[in-house]
Amino acid sequence: MKRLLAPLIAGTLMACSASQADNGVDMAFRDRAPSEEVVYFVLPDRFENGDTNNDFGGLEGGSLTTGFDPTHKGFFHGGDLKGLTARLDYLERMGITAIWFAPIFQNKPVQGPDGNKSAGYHGYWVTDFTRPDAHFGTREEFKAFVEAAHARGMKVYMDIITNHTADVIGYAEGEATGYAYRSKADFPYSRKLGLEGSSINEGFLGDDVQTEENFAKLTDPTYAYTPIIPDAEKSVKVPAWLNDPIYYHNRGDTTFKGEDSRFGDFVGLDDLFTANPRVVDGMIEIYSAWIRDFGIDGFRVDTARHVNPEFWQKFVPAMLETAREEGIPNFHIFGEVYRDDHDNGYIAQYTRRDGFPAVLDFAFQQGMREVFAKGQGTYILNELFDGDVLYEGGEEAALSMPTFLGNHDMGRFSTLIRNDMPDVSQAELLARVKLGHAMLMTLRGSPVVYYGDEQGFVGDGNDQAARENMFPSQTDSYNDNDLIGTDATTADENFDEAHPLYQLIAEFAAIRKQHSALANGRQVVRHYEQEPGFFAVSRFDPDSGSEYLVVFNTADEARSGNVMLGYDARALEALSGNCPSAVTAPGSAAFDLPALGWAICRVSETAQ
Repeated sequence: MKRLLAPLIAGTLMACSASQADNGVDMAFRDRAPSEEVVYFVLPDRFENGDTNNDFGGLEGGSLTTGFDPTHKGFFHGGDLKGLTARLDYLERMGITAIWFAPIFQNKPVQGPDGNKSAGYHGYWVTDFTRPDAHFGTREEFKAFVEAAHARGMKVYMDIITNHTADVIGYAEGEATGYAYRSKADFPYSRKLGLEGSSINEGFLGDDVQTEENFAKLTDPTYAYTPIIPDAEKSVKVPAWLNDPIYYHNRGDTTFKGEDSRFGDFVGLDDLFTANPRVVDGMIEIYSAWIRDFGIDGFRVDTARHVNPEFWQKFVPAMLETAREEGIPNFHIFGEVYRDDHDNGYIAQYTRRDGFPAVLDFAFQQGMREVFAKGQGTYILNELFDGDVLYEGGEEAALSMPTFLGNHDMGRFSTLIRNDMPDVSQAELLARVKLGHAMLMTLRGSPVVYYGDEQGFVGDGNDQAARENMFPSQTDSYNDNDLIGTDATTADENFDEAHPLYQLIAEFAAIRKQHSALANGRQVVRHYEQEPGFFAVSRFDPDSGSEYLVVFNTADEARSGNVMLGYDARALEALSGNCPSAVTAPGSAAFDLPALGWAICRVSETAQ
């Protein structure tokens, strides 16, 4: 369905050409399927400072006003769009084909309770959805970044938020209750503050009836709390309709369980009433404009599980249609659905009911953590991949699931391993992280590299502790970290292309590019064990059907064993690691792998 921009959006957003055919950029990269991408996820504030003039975001005063304090892990450090653009060659040489960056929209500079305030450097506290944060740069600089990436054949994925805005709305009753969640049963829409004898929103049939006619009868937002907005912030949100509290749930803070998971404020952030058709249309207008104006290639959708399914059932098709109209055939949308186990049945429901083409593969991440850090057998990974049939589209759809090892919320893969294995040596930690990335780059899915992992970053924990600088840091809690594979610290610049992890990712990205079976080929599990040891899969070239056998040893000692493969295979060619030159018998090949080693093999000869 074609959506036209509302006048207030059109008046705010300036026109920028989505197509770059006129300036000589070859857009053939858009024909790549999402499964073919090697994605780099980065927080722009922590990557490279290309323009010190925007460090304070155009604001004056101390850090609690400007949000800038490079010594504090919870404030802006100075990275920006110019810095990201300046380092595109570094990413290109690593084999990165798509860049996903944390939200760049204008944020509330600082928020939080007294004594525990932090800044919106991460991008998730949006006030203005129509422009980049002034700490990061301008719309013109964003356009220059997108064009520079596209000129290198690299796609651009934006991180977007539809669930909430910055924390602007307060509640008159909040001091007494602590903003505890007030349920729909105790505080129905038909009673003011849930009190018997009070009648408001007469005729409103509840949030299940998601029509304009019904929501026109929802006129009073004081059914659970009395929303209050400070005078200085009454018009801070853009587009302007976002300043009206009627478009928010106003029920207090979520506990991330049950009803309040969808209706409560996310750590105080103003939770949008996404069942309201005006909110649905407004978000479609906002994000369609970013596609049209800049020709971006995909969205990672924040907090997807905290939004009602009906919203996604309208929003996702609208985004895909807008992209098609703009000549972007493989626009990639993947939702963030957090999960803390390797059972992908839970996250798969969001592809079936909600209509997401893909979701971040938290099941893969948890499975890898269980195998690498918790000493589980490789059968865990077999169970994980058995669940691929649960996604809408089945095993073929699973090829496009963005896989990852760690991120800005849960922490780095190296940190998770060290937390679960506190006595692990630096050498073994590096070996485990290398093997993890070798598996990330060759098993099914679209691999996502978390920025800094390629430089051996090892954080102290999750969230703010996992968001170190790539440019020289002034943050003590980062600079005392023991990085792996290098003598550097985060007090140094860390763009070392000789780093063993950078080299490994570049090597495997080149192999993926040359051998499409490892990017978009069907995967069949060939071997797994109840203890740490071998895990093996075959990947099949989607055009020729040629087989590739990929074998890993997750044990901390050398292992030997036979691995099944196709009965017509006769000879093997090593692409990486130690492959036997020939099969031992039809259907079987013998492997000798070092501790935490691998072998990436191509069947080079088959029975005639």
